[in-house]
Amino acid sequence: MQPKQQPLSLPDRLRGWRDRLIADPRFQRWSLGNPLTRWIARRSSRAMLDLCAGFVYSQVLFACVQLRLFDLLKDGPLTISEVAAKTVLSEDAARRLLHAASSLGLAQRRGEGRYGLGRLGAALLGSPEALALIEHQPMLYADLRDPVALLRGGEETALARYWPYSAAERPSALSAGEVGPYSALMAASQPMVAREALAVYGIEKHRRLLDVGGGEGVFLAEAAARAPALELELFDLPAVAERARARLEAAGLAGRARIFGGDFLKDELPRGADVISLVRIVHDHDDVTALALLRNARRALPEGGTLLIIEAISGEKGVEPLDAYYGFYTLAMGRGEPRTFEEIDALLRAAGFSRSKRLRTRLPVVASVIVATAA
Repeated sequence: MQPKQQPLSLPDRLRGWRDRLIADPRFQRWSLGNPLTRWIARRSSRAMLDLCAGFVYSQVLFACVQLRLFDLLKDGPLTISEVAAKTVLSEDAARRLLHAASSLGLAQRRGEGRYGLGRLGAALLGSPEALALIEHQPMLYADLRDPVALLRGGEETALARYWPYSAAERPSALSAGEVGPYSALMAASQPMVAREALAVYGIEKHRRLLDVGGGEGVFLAEAAARAPALELELFDLPAVAERARARLEAAGLAGRARIFGGDFLKDELPRGADVISLVRIVHDHDDVTALALLRNARRALPEGGTLLIIEAISGEKGVEPLDAYYGFYTLAMGRGEPRTFEEIDALLRAAGFSRSKRLRTRLPVVASVIVATAA
């Protein structure tokens, strides 16, 4: 016997009417012909073009980065012939690349057959963190060749191999060679995250910071620069912890920092810190393992201690595409998902934290900050 279908609510009935109206070809033609609605129809058509062509856009961007086009244009406009010679492309190929890059705001036509940096190209040139992430994208593109197969699962992905801890039975046994590539990528992309988070949260109010999953110590070093009296601790997989030790020694912070190697899902975290940070860590884990990590952090903190979760948050204004990008990225990686503040707050309360609040950074697409108090 089929279950009785529940009646639709008024909002759902109204949305259904809207959907049927928009899907009607006659309404679409009318919208384009009506001066009052034409701008909406055009905007929708442009949004549909962006959805269809998005992969091509990203490949154009990747080609620009691979060919170092932004570096070539930073000292002034060049002709197509000059770009072709410097990138070892034919003039026809250079013309296609420059036209495509100009259409996306990465380059700009300057007249007399010359091309200079576009607004987005100039911004990328000043962001080595973003450039490092762009050069990392081909693995994700490879895993997305068949998105339906990815959704159904069952096959090993390039990203799962790149992030070996995501599938390893004993992550703490990973070698220096196995952790090297992803540790270097995280270190290259971390400064911007650290700057945004520490611009809105006063880390200098604390006595001792423990950065869990702290990678090569980039966040710890940024915090140290802002709070000269802050004691520093870092916990990560043993092979990663050794990379952090070397980086912090090179930065002159060896005397202020204690480094611990282990598995934060299985090993107890060191106690004594009054603030623990999890920078781009929680969204890399499913609910079960994220809750285990948060409970481990709670045990390490005194009552009234502070936990900082620093990562991009689903549902935030300005980062709406996060669920598309990071949702599929974590799927290819083999674990994790973007979460809303409410979903993270529920995990925090289950782990023994209270009074969670969200701090909005200047670039929420890079990271937001959630501050929670150990109950």
